[in-house]
Amino acid sequence: MSDTDEHSRRWKTAAILLLIIAAVAVMDTPVSTWIFLGIVYGFSMNEAVKLFRVYDNTVHIYAAAIWILGFFYPHPADLIFGAALIQGAILAYFRSLRIQNLFPLLYPTAGMLFLWMLYSEYGMLSMLWILVIVAATDVGAYYTGRRFGKTPFSPTSPKKTREGVYGGVLFGTAGGTLLMIGHHNLFINAFFISLLTSTASIFG
Repeated sequence: MSDTDEHSRRWKTAAILLLIIAAVAVMDTPVSTWIFLGIVYGFSMNEAVKLFRVYDNTVHIYAAAIWILGFFYPHPADLIFGAALIQGAILAYFRSLRIQNLFPLLYPTAGMLFLWMLYSEYGMLSMLWILVIVAATDVGAYYTGRRFGKTPFSPTSPKKTREGVYGGVLFGTAGGTLLMIGHHNLFINAFFISLLTSTASIFG
């Protein structure tokens, strides 16, 4: 795929995602948000399964059960620890299973449950703020990497460069911080949260 084709595909994908996110934000109901995040979780889980080379389909059953339970459980972030304990016990009992089977239940499950908890406790705007930071990081990393990228960042993501990563973190941190520029009492906290979120999203 040429750079022009990839550029066009990225913008088309971003436009579609923005429309979907805008629709979810306008509806702003727990059910619609939970369904949307659940779909994203499903795609993320498929990528995690490939990344960690997990061939046991039961991991999808566990993930679905965790997500359904998360809708009703008052503290969804706690579920990640319960999932890890259960999966660890299963791994200890069935020695033929691999430790890699545990990884998809820690990641991306932890991140998706955190987003759901963020929405449940603080509302749509707080969740959108995090998504803006992640999106700004991705866009910044892509264009900085294309312009200045020379040094590979990770074998698992050969197209990423260190220069792109630095640019992405800069864009993500700046974008998240500027969104809070009117809230002087939150400005410093916004900077550090944006920096941490942007950095974490790179590894996502």
